[in-house]
Amino acid sequence: MSENLLFGLTLIVFLGLLAQWLAWRLHLPSILLLLVFGFVAGPVTNMMDPDLMLGDTLFPIVSISVALILFEGGMSLHLSELKEIHRPVRKILTWGAMITWLLTALSAHWIVHLNWTLSILLGAVLVVTGPTVVGPLLRHVRPTSKVASIARWEGILIDPVGAVLALLIFEAILAGAEDATGTAAIHFLQTFGIGILVGVAGAGFIVMMLKNYWIPDFLHNSFALAAVVSAFTASNLVMHESGLVTVTVMGLALANQKWTPVEHIIAFKEDLRVLLISGLFILLSARLKLETLAELGSSSVLFVAFLVLIVRPASVYGSLWRTKLNWREKLFLSWLAPRGIVAAAVASIFSIRLVDAGFAEASALVPLTFIVIVATAAIYGLTAKPLARSLGVAQEHPRGFLIVGAHPWARRIGQILHEQNLPVMLVDSNWSNVSEAKKLGLPAHYANILAEHIEDELELEGIGRLLALTANDEANSLACLHFRDIFGRSSVYQIPAHPKARSDTLSMPKHLRGRVLFGEEATYAALNRLLGEPDMVLKATRLSEEFGYEDYLHLYGSDATPMFAIREDGSVKVVTVDDPLDPRPGTLIIGAVSKDKQRPQQKTRPDLQEQARDEARREVERRKREASE
Repeated sequence: MSENLLFGLTLIVFLGLLAQWLAWRLHLPSILLLLVFGFVAGPVTNMMDPDLMLGDTLFPIVSISVALILFEGGMSLHLSELKEIHRPVRKILTWGAMITWLLTALSAHWIVHLNWTLSILLGAVLVVTGPTVVGPLLRHVRPTSKVASIARWEGILIDPVGAVLALLIFEAILAGAEDATGTAAIHFLQTFGIGILVGVAGAGFIVMMLKNYWIPDFLHNSFALAAVVSAFTASNLVMHESGLVTVTVMGLALANQKWTPVEHIIAFKEDLRVLLISGLFILLSARLKLETLAELGSSSVLFVAFLVLIVRPASVYGSLWRTKLNWREKLFLSWLAPRGIVAAAVASIFSIRLVDAGFAEASALVPLTFIVIVATAAIYGLTAKPLARSLGVAQEHPRGFLIVGAHPWARRIGQILHEQNLPVMLVDSNWSNVSEAKKLGLPAHYANILAEHIEDELELEGIGRLLALTANDEANSLACLHFRDIFGRSSVYQIPAHPKARSDTLSMPKHLRGRVLFGEEATYAALNRLLGEPDMVLKATRLSEEFGYEDYLHLYGSDATPMFAIREDGSVKVVTVDDPLDPRPGTLIIGAVSKDKQRPQQKTRPDLQEQARDEARREVERRKREASE
C-alpha cells in the first residue's frame, strides 16, 4: 500500500510539472494539459486511483490546497487598482454573479435535464472562475491594464462568493428546507462576516510577528504557511466554509499593509501555487469515470455552448451597464470566464456527500463540471488572445524597456529606443536626471526602484524588459531580482559597474543578478567614458545584403559597441555577454559608434542593373572562347 501511495504521489508531481513545462513550450493553457494528463493517468490507463490512494484524506488535502491558492491570489490584489475599477468590479461580483447563477441553473435544467434542486446547486458552483485559470490566461493574453485588473479581481473574489453560495444551497438541500431564503441570507452574511474578521485578525497577527522581529527570517515562509492553514481551519470550525473568505481577505490585507515587507512571502506562495494547482488538477481529473462522461452525451456540448455564448455575455453586459467601459472592453470580458480548481473541488465534495445522502443524480455534477472546465479553458485559452488583439484591448508583445537610471547616457539609450517606437520608462531617484529626461520627451518617474510596490506606481503597458544601468552593482542586482518575477529571468539585464564585476569570483552569483549587458568590455565606467566623448554617438544602422555585420564591424572598428538589434519582424534582441549579436540582413543595429565614420553608399538600382549586364557580357565572351578552343 505504501509503495502504491509513493508511486501515485511521484506520478502526480511528475505529470504536473511536465504538463506545466509542455504548456510553456507549446504556448497552451496549462490547465488543458493538466486535465488531459490526469484523465489519462486515471480512467484511461488506471495508473492512479485518487480515492483508493488517499482515502478520507483526499478532500481535506484539496480544501487546504484551495485555501493556499486563494491566499496567494488575495496577495496579488492591490487596493490602488480599485480607484478606477471599483464600480465594475462591484457590479460584476453582485449582479453579474446573480445573472450567471440564474441562467446556468435554467440551462442545466432545460438542456442537461437535471432536476431543479441540482440545477440550482450547479449554477452556484459554476459562478466561480478562479485565479488558477484566469491568472495564467491574463499573462498569456496581456490585456490592457484596466481590463486585466477587472478580470483579476473578479477571478479571485468570485471564488469565495460562489463557494459560499453553493454551500448554502447544498445545506438547504440536505436539510430539505423549502422556505430557507431568509435563513440562507443570514447565513451568507454570517459566513462573510466571520471570514472577514478572522482574515483581518490573521493578517494582523502575521504583521505583528514580522514587524517586531519575533520570527527569524528563515522561518518567515513556514510561519506564514502555518498561519494561513490555522486561520482557514479555525474559521471553518466557527462557520463552515467561511475559511475561503478568511484566506482571501487575509492575503488581501497582508499585501496592502505598509508596516512590514512581505514580498518574500509572496514569492514563496507563487512557487507553492504552481505545485498545488498542478497536483489538484491531476488528482481531480483522475477521479472521472468514462461511463459517466459517456452518459452526458451531446447535451453537455450544448450546455457549454450556452454558458459561453449566452450566460457570460449576459452577465457582463447586464452587470456592466452604465459603466465607463467601452464596448470592446465589455466584449472581451464577456469572452473570459474559464472555470478552475475551486469549481472542481466544490463539485467533487458536494457530489460525494449528496450521493451518500440518496441523491443518485448528483453523480453527474462532477463530470459535467469537468467538461465545463476543459471546454472553457480550451475555448478561452485558444481564442482570447486573437480576440483581444483584434479588439485592440491587448498589449502588443512587450517590446519596451524599463530603464533604471536617467543619467546622461541612460537618457541617450532611452531616446534612441524611443525614436524606434519602442516604449520606454526611465526611473531615477535623482530629480535632476528625471527632469532632464522629461525635457527630452521621455516618460520618466522620480522614485527609488527598490521601493515597495514600485511596480504599482509605474505604467508598464508595452514594457517587458528591465535595463539596470546605475553605477551600483547591488542596486542593479536587487532591481533585477525584483522585476524578474514580473518580466521573467531572461528579460532582466544589468550593466556591471567596473571590470571586476565581470569576474565570476568577485561578482554576485548568477541567480542573484540579471543578464550582463553588451560586450565583454562594457561597464558603467567604460560606457560613461565612451559616450562622453564628443565623436561617439548612439546610432541605428540598417544591415543589408551589400552591407553586412562584418562590414559594420570593419567600418566602425573596435570602438563600436552594439547594444540592440531590431529584426524585420519587429522583435528586439538585447546584446548580452551570454548571447552575442549575429544579425541577418534587414536587421537594425543600435550601438555606440564614431560619428566621423560614414557607411559607404549602397549601389542604386541602375548601378546594380548595369553590373548584372556587365557580368552577363563577360559570361558570354567566356563561353565563346571555350567553344573556339
